[in-house]
Amino acid sequence: MHMLKEGRPGLTDEQKADMWRRWKAGYSIREICHVLKRTAGAVRMQLGQHGGITPHVRRRSALVLTLTEREEISRALCCGRSLRSITRSLGRAPSTISREVARHSGRMGYRANHAEYEASCRRFDLSAAASPSMTSCAR
Repeated sequence: MHMLKEGRPGLTDEQKADMWRRWKAGYSIREICHVLKRTAGAVRMQLGQHGGITPHVRRRSALVLTLTEREEISRALCCGRSLRSITRSLGRAPSTISREVARHSGRMGYRANHAEYEASCRRFDLSAAASPSMTSCAR
């Protein structure tokens, strides 16, 4: 899943995988840029963010609500369904749905995309939330 980004578009997931494979094989930044048809700045930024070491692939826990589940919650709330009926249809614990709705503006203001975005921001280290690049997530 891709989150919306502000500013210049970065490298796609496929480009990042190719970049890391080539970097590990000993290609220069210039050679990688030529193959990916990207600027040196974009490649250097990716390499610099991880200190030149290939990052681990992140996988979501099965316990985390998916965007599809969040959309179902949003639609059900708009239809006036109770939290209990939503939990039964999703097969989730009532406390999970209750916390999700309360955490993201309550019954009247819950929006699936916004909740998904905020959840992705929460997965970052709390110390990173204080950095200028994470201020949009702290809203």
